[in-house]
Amino acid sequence: MKEVLKYFPDLTEDQLEKFTKLKDLYKDWNLKINVVSRKDIDEIYLRHALHSLGIAKVQQFQPGSTVMDVGTGGGFPGIPLAILFPETQFHLVDSIGKKIKVVNEVKEGLGLENVKTSNCRVEEIDEQYDFIVSRAVAQMETFVRWVKGKIKKKSNHELKNGILYLKGGDLSEELAKYETAKIYNLSDYFEEDFFETKKVVHLPMKFKG
Repeated sequence: MKEVLKYFPDLTEDQLEKFTKLKDLYKDWNLKINVVSRKDIDEIYLRHALHSLGIAKVQQFQPGSTVMDVGTGGGFPGIPLAILFPETQFHLVDSIGKKIKVVNEVKEGLGLENVKTSNCRVEEIDEQYDFIVSRAVAQMETFVRWVKGKIKKKSNHELKNGILYLKGGDLSEELAKYETAKIYNLSDYFEEDFFETKKVVHLPMKFKG
């Protein structure tokens, strides 16, 4: 928990309570349905919660905005972001039912009213969002194809509507065709070694007409 407080010291009492509950909820559910690797569960605040919140260092979501988390797995980055932005609506999507079961249980355990979930492929979602977030579920080209047509045209944020993608390593080849992509190094925001190669990629979606 100290890792989250170190970089987000202005949490409300409600946010503090929710982040504090996070570890025990995941620990408990992970024994039943393994969604977080065993070695990571003890470092859930650093490797999962704070990593997810790296997106918040790049873009603060406005009240009333909508965000879809594609391939959410156990609920990352969506759950920590939903705690941090209680007035933003989050839609967490995963095609694996047991993962969404854990997400639903964590959502209920935390009392998160700004989260809805879907157990399906993202291509089946027929809605539009300000931003689509994810944590390295596919190559960018594949991901862009999955989410085509699912981003609102009108931007109300500092960054243009689009994808905010948590990725690691050398992305030069993967992003070569995307001239508008911007890479934010998480090591610029977080000093822990874990973040040395971690990045947030912002890819604004271009529209015709």
